Amino acid sequence: MSKPSFPTPRRQSGAVLFIALIVLVAMTLAGIAIMRSVDTGNQIAGNVAFKQGTLTSADRGFDVAFEFLKNNATTALLDNDYPAEAYTASVSRDPGIDPPDWSNPNTWTDAKVVGTDAAGNTISYLIHRMCYDIGSYQGQYCATTKKSGGAAGNSQSVGGTNYQPIPMVYFRVTVRVQGPRDTMSMVQSNVGVQF
Repeated sequence: MSKPSFPTPRRQSGAVLFIALIVLVAMTLAGIAIMRSVDTGNQIAGNVAFKQGTLTSADRGFDVAFEFLKNNATTALLDNDYPAEAYTASVSRDPGIDPPDWSNPNTWTDAKVVGTDAAGNTISYLIHRMCYDIGSYQGQYCATTKKSGGAAGNSQSVGGTNYQPIPMVYFRVTVRVQGPRDTMSMVQSNVGVQF
């Protein structure tokens, strides 16, 4: 009986191994890219959340500043600067000075620090009365609703009803909130106070 003959193996060149290694490297690079993309997306989402947190915390600064203005509306305290509450009774006539450069840290050296909330946001504010000079708002240029002089235009100039509201002086309240990851928000509001 004769022995069965097996075909002799052909010599392999290793092309499949080379292609498999290239595919493996490509898949590894794709996996790394996806991980980086997800990581970057998470960082962006976190930064947006921190920014939103600073904007929400700004309400606390406004509440404290508004309370100060409301409690002192009937006193002469608002006629002069009050550094303990970061209150300035006048703004500059020079447009190069007012409004201040809010992003400059020196602008905030005299700010009233309200405190730090549970999220680690530090809240501070500045209040400016929108008058050119200190002292009583009466008789000086202030941002008010009080009508000055005679007819004020439209129907008043042809004998219409002369509406004279209670004077309301305006104040600019600027709140800065500094939070984690160097997050910072500045929010500003104009507030009218009746006298």
